[in-house]
Amino acid sequence: QVQLVESGGGMVQAGGSLRMSCAASGSIFSINAMGWYRQAPGKQRELVAVTTGGGSTKYADSVKDRFTISRDNAKNTVYLQMNNLKPEDTAVYYCNAVVIGADSNGMDYWGKGTLVTVSS
Repeated sequence: QVQLVESGGGMVQAGGSLRMSCAASGSIFSINAMGWYRQAPGKQRELVAVTTGGGSTKYADSVKDRFTISRDNAKNTVYLQMNNLKPEDTAVYYCNAVVIGADSNGMDYWGKGTLVTVSS
């Protein structure tokens, strides 16, 4: 029904920047929260940033002042601007969205993930 497609991941040197996007498509009445999670090798998946339909945002302490999440509701797309990247940011980044269907029920959807590698 709903697919999330991430783009913009890749390899960058420490101190560099990347901008990722995630577009939702399919049977969508509306989207509540959209956000980004990441999972590094051997670690649990963690929240990076999230934004609600109303525009409020939350960030992990480790990325505050470096990452910025934004959203285009008309395109059902969420973005993550990542600046001053550090090697510890290396992880697979996953897009997440809470999608409201025509039946008014909310469901959690995940993208397949995109790898971000930050080299020293």
